[in-house]
This record gives sequence, structure tokens and C-alpha cells, in this order.
Amino acid sequence: MRVAAVGLGSGDDPRVAREHAVGSVRRAADEGAQLVVLPEYAARFDPRGVGVEHAEPLDGPFVSALRAVATQTRTTVLAGTVVPAGDLAANLVVAVGADGALLGTYAKVHLYDAFGQRESDRLVAGDPAAAPLVVDLDGLRVGVMTCYDLRFPESARRLVDAGATVLAVPAAWAAGPHKADQWETLLRARAIESCAYVLGAAQQGPGVAGDSLVVDPLGVVLARGSGGAAIASVEPAEVAAVRERNPSLVNRRYAVVPRG
Repeated sequence: MRVAAVGLGSGDDPRVAREHAVGSVRRAADEGAQLVVLPEYAARFDPRGVGVEHAEPLDGPFVSALRAVATQTRTTVLAGTVVPAGDLAANLVVAVGADGALLGTYAKVHLYDAFGQRESDRLVAGDPAAAPLVVDLDGLRVGVMTCYDLRFPESARRLVDAGATVLAVPAAWAAGPHKADQWETLLRARAIESCAYVLGAAQQGPGVAGDSLVVDPLGVVLARGSGGAAIASVEPAEVAAVRERNPSLVNRRYAVVPRG
């Protein structure tokens, strides 16, 4: 299967962000991608912070546009958005099937209260005990996490325990010293320890850092998109082969237990 991890600069104009998202899906589909992963905050991004003023419901223009383009291109699409949650907002990744159906959503569990920023002032965290979002797709099982979740290995472990063979990571990775290097290192580490493909889709522009990457189960970067799409072929059999040669998941002696 061909997959695309798209790097794009969404910007703070929701109409322009929709156009960027739809155009990115079309271009990736034209290159043969059957799964397209867009960044965190693909619906609208402001590096100063995203909150309820940026939110729209799941039946609003952004998700409706994704459902339409997924149907037209016969692609499965994962993308970051924010939805109203009382006085705050919830940071969601939506999964849209090739038939336009909304397959599910993932609410970001680990809010970015680090490096001098506080997402929890604007967003409500997802429930760590909620069922993981894992999408079945032509022999692959795609598990979803978001940005800061990448720094918590147990997030990936929980998805693997739910059957994930691919980890999709939409992100708006905050810029700073060594941050782009940390993004790539963590993507590769999650791939190696999970014996899984990892698709990192990075928001581009002021205030953020990192390329979009497709990483194989051995931690090898298969494709890189610097301000564009990283597109590569992934194989369910490769995951099975790596896990057979390196049975580290079977050899584990600790479990992941969600806590509040």
C-alpha cells in the first residue's frame, strides 16, 4: 500500500486551510496513496495557540470537505482538527474512510504543557482510558496518536496492544533548539520499539519544526517531505517479518495501564 504523510502550513484562515488539506489529499492520491495523513491542526493553525475560537463541529466545513475528497479520491484520510468542548476545545484526529464515512476520532491525551506552553489552558485532554483509535486498512492496522503523545512510549505501546501495525502521528511540533532532531529521533524510536511503520505528518511554517516522515519497522526513513508529502509503500508482511525476527513485543514483562 502507498501511504502519504503530508507536511503543510494550514494557517489561520479556515477556508485556505481547507483548500490546502483537500489539495494535499488530491495530490497524494494522484501519486498512488491510499492512506493520507495530514498534520495536527490541519483545519486551522495559529502558532500562538489554538482554542475554542478555532473550533468547528464534526459536521462543519472541514470534516465535510475531507469526507467529500476521500470519496472522490478513494483514499482513507487522517487529519487534525479542533471541536467545541464547552468553554474550551478538544484536539481531535478524525479518520475518514475511502467511502467518506467517519470511521472514528481520537482526542489528544497528552496536552502540550511543556517548553513554556500550556495547551491545557485552551484544550480539554482526551480520556486516557478511552478505546484506542485503530483503523483496519487492507491488511494494515493504523493506530492514531497526536504530536506530544510521541514523547510517551506507552501511547504507542497501547496502540500496538490494540493490534496496530502502523502508527500515524499528526503533529504541530513546536520549534526550538534540537526540536526537529528530537521529532525525527522519537518517530524512529517508536518504530523500532513497536516493530511498526510510523507516519509522522508535520505542520509547517512559523513556530513549528520537523519534516514529514515515513519510517519502517526497523527505524529506517523510507520517505521525507520537507514542506511536502513523504510517500512510500508499506507492507503488512514486513511488519510480520520484523516481529518474528525480533520478538521484543512478546518478550515484554510490563503492561500499559491508563491512569487519570
